Amino acid sequence: MTALAMIKAETSILPRRGGFFGGLSDSFWRHPKLLLFLMLTPPLLWLGIIYIGSLIALLLQSFFSIDDFSGMVNHEFTLDTYAQLLNPGNFDIIVRTVLMAALVTVASAVIAFPIAYYAARYAQGKWKALFYLGVMLPLWSSYLVKIYAWKLILAKEGILTWLFDKLYLSWLLDGVLALPVVGGNSLSVSYLGTFIVFVYIWLPYMILPTQAALERVPGNLIEASADLGATPRQTFRTVLFPLALPGIVAGSIFTFSLTLGDYIIPQIIGSSRLFIGQAVYTQQGTAGNVPLAAAFSVVPIVIMAIYLWLAKRMGAFDAL
Repeated sequence: MTALAMIKAETSILPRRGGFFGGLSDSFWRHPKLLLFLMLTPPLLWLGIIYIGSLIALLLQSFFSIDDFSGMVNHEFTLDTYAQLLNPGNFDIIVRTVLMAALVTVASAVIAFPIAYYAARYAQGKWKALFYLGVMLPLWSSYLVKIYAWKLILAKEGILTWLFDKLYLSWLLDGVLALPVVGGNSLSVSYLGTFIVFVYIWLPYMILPTQAALERVPGNLIEASADLGATPRQTFRTVLFPLALPGIVAGSIFTFSLTLGDYIIPQIIGSSRLFIGQAVYTQQGTAGNVPLAAAFSVVPIVIMAIYLWLAKRMGAFDAL
């Protein structure tokens, strides 16, 4: 080694530190890829074995079938279990769940947009802090407590029925409950009640991405649209909504997927007709038909894979 190289090595490399941890730190400093490997290995093992491994096991189970005579799982690959999803009863469960998830997503977007727009354009200082507190506060309470609270609110003897009675609008509530599809004996055992609770529970997940997207819309674009003679409706349709759409789609990822897989809300509030989550729970637990439960579980995975692909093309991940 030349004298110049020795001088450069002495000035650019710190002296070795003593002890086990000192030597370990020096090794990581000299081999940064080793440190990166050790840091990423535990979460990647957890993700690969526990999460992805369980999904693969679930997928494999869906290709098995139940022996009608013995009730045991027949471990031979077949598509008969997926064919059972096309039976009228099972297919109705899928359609019912997807339709509910779509309606909850649309309603959440309609409610969230004006709230998010006010927070992004007008709320300042303590008012913006109050906005975040109001949106996040429901997320701090127990999921089950909120659902059971809504069950009491929507019950026939609940505060909502009492309020309609005091406003002399009982006829309106009775008319809604008499509708053939959405109605029932009370709101707590109707599709309408399930829809209301779904929207309440998942609404914060729509508000926050929409508000983040609206905050990135330059105010001078809206002013320029008005200066060019556009009406407020035209400005909303051609400027504001297209720029806020990635945030809305990002929020819809949460509202749609969470509604698609939830089984607790329909179990506590709603009619006896099943959703996908309830069907999985029933087939795996009560009926003991694990392959059919696995096939039902694959349906939301496939739907969300397609949905996420479309959301990515619309730039929704940039708004998360």
